[in-house]
Amino acid sequence: MNPLRYVVIEGPIGAGKSTLARRLAEHWEVDLLAEASEANPFLPRFYRSMPHHALSTQLSFLLQRSSAARSMIEGELQGRPVVSDFLFEKDALFARANLDAEELALYRQLTPRILPEHPSPDLVIYLEASEDVLLSRVAERACEYEVNFPDGYLKRVHEAYRNFFYEYDAAPLLTVNTDHLNLLEGGEDFELLLRCISEMRGQRSYFNKSA
Repeated sequence: MNPLRYVVIEGPIGAGKSTLARRLAEHWEVDLLAEASEANPFLPRFYRSMPHHALSTQLSFLLQRSSAARSMIEGELQGRPVVSDFLFEKDALFARANLDAEELALYRQLTPRILPEHPSPDLVIYLEASEDVLLSRVAERACEYEVNFPDGYLKRVHEAYRNFFYEYDAAPLLTVNTDHLNLLEGGEDFELLLRCISEMRGQRSYFNKSA
């Protein structure tokens, strides 16, 4: 039985957050709150032409977050233990990285009007990996609109996540280096991570399995 009521898995594209969130939810027999990237109609357009579709993509995700937050505070997930593959605050990270100054100002004005107050996680698990590993995993996933990132985009997102979690203090944070972890099928690796979670004390911890 997991004593944590709300656990968030985060990390850049290719880190494995959705896979781990799903596996933890199944292991703990709790609800999964998953990001529906495929339901954002602007995302494929964004990857083809980022400056033209950044704001519409960002606002579409913001509306998704609003629905998810309402589900947690007054809907079907109210009071239920949850594992999620996204952190509400990560939208602001992408907004700063992808919007121009005027768009960012508009986004910041709209956010408090659209996104209601939401619970704080009991634990955030930040999955990090080297850029080469992230690129390899994205290629293996073979999602059509992800395979041709503009030069430097993945590196920019990677750095944005690192900077964000370097200063993050809103919830206990477990940083996991996934370069040499198989969290999709690896039973031993998954058990090691479960042990790290159960033994974690304090606000910050780090797990790195060497090759």
